[in-house]
Amino acid sequence: MLGVGLAAGLAAVTLMLAATGRIGLYINPESSWFAVSMAIVVLVGAVASFALPLGAEADHGHDHGHDHGHRHDHGDEDDDHDHGDHGHSGAARLPALAGAVGGALATGIVATILVVPPATLSAELAMSRDTGAPPLFQGADDIALAATGDTSSFGIGEWASVFATATNPEAFDGDPVTLTGFVTPADGDGFMLGRLVITHCVIDAQAASIPIAADDAPATGQWVTVTGTVRDVDGRLQVRATSVQSVDVPKDPYEY
Repeated sequence: MLGVGLAAGLAAVTLMLAATGRIGLYINPESSWFAVSMAIVVLVGAVASFALPLGAEADHGHDHGHDHGHRHDHGDEDDDHDHGDHGHSGAARLPALAGAVGGALATGIVATILVVPPATLSAELAMSRDTGAPPLFQGADDIALAATGDTSSFGIGEWASVFATATNPEAFDGDPVTLTGFVTPADGDGFMLGRLVITHCVIDAQAASIPIAADDAPATGQWVTVTGTVRDVDGRLQVRATSVQSVDVPKDPYEY
């Protein structure tokens, strides 16, 4: 149960998420092939493990006979042996207790994964991770690409890098954008449009956000699609919104 059973349960959940197209809620879809492959290996191993007889995992190939080479002819030696047995019994309880606690924790974690439906990380989490810096592993290449005028495929992560590091912001003034993200508060007027950027999985998710100039700010956490134009305002870039439409959480809520 604690070994094969829990591992097989996690593998089955992984395959279910991949089959339903929701594995992207946990890992970068480009890495899903590895997760799916390992899940299949685990399930095959779990099935193969049933070929082993019960108790085989505890058999180390040693002959544990009754004669250990000790003589117990004297009463004193018997007493010493009895005291030693009590010491070994106490020491044996510690691994058993640790195994029980670890098994309970592992079972609880897997049970939670099985019961709780997949969900996107919250805007509140993104706000707590937002340091104001652009996401790592983005920057120079985005600036060079943006300078050529080819920004049609840019998401919030790429634009956040451009906004934070561009040394010639006037070069981007007038670029049209259509971006979807969640709303977070801004220091001044308007709001921030955010998205979580994932490199490998949700554990390394980084917050990216850009300022949106708009007359009204939607509620924090609301997903919206913003259509507008990039503007250079005194050397600082922002998106001047012409349309802000509330939308449902996208099927794939992250950028990669």
